[in-house]
Amino acid sequence: MDDLDRRLISLLRSNARTTVAALAKTLKVVRGTVQNRLARLESNGTIAGYTVRLKPQVDVQRIAALITIEVEGNRHNKVLEALRGDPAIEALHTTNGRWDLVAEIRADSLESFNEVISRIRAIESILRTETSLLLSTHKL
Repeated sequence: MDDLDRRLISLLRSNARTTVAALAKTLKVVRGTVQNRLARLESNGTIAGYTVRLKPQVDVQRIAALITIEVEGNRHNKVLEALRGDPAIEALHTTNGRWDLVAEIRADSLESFNEVISRIRAIESILRTETSLLLSTHKL
């Protein structure tokens, strides 16, 4: 990935609906260059997809939280595999320090939130968790 790819990705992060023509104009290259680069970045998996970002106010009924997770020994991959695919988990992060993993979760109700936490805590090789509800978001 070169500087042009990084600038292209940066523009798409700001607005994934930007037209190829507008991207080419901003990057000062021809449309074919942008199309070829997008095709390459998509085919090699760098760009996994395009999505819609909602402001937190739109999603007010959803409960958001971060769950920090301590994993037994060197079983991170096994735990990550167990966590992947859970529809309530929006992102997984490996970390250093006291906690091994951080999971970002969303739930529609306190009852479903409790179910998500119970599923996570039941995974073999998870020693300890700590959950923090996200009350507000200040930067998007």
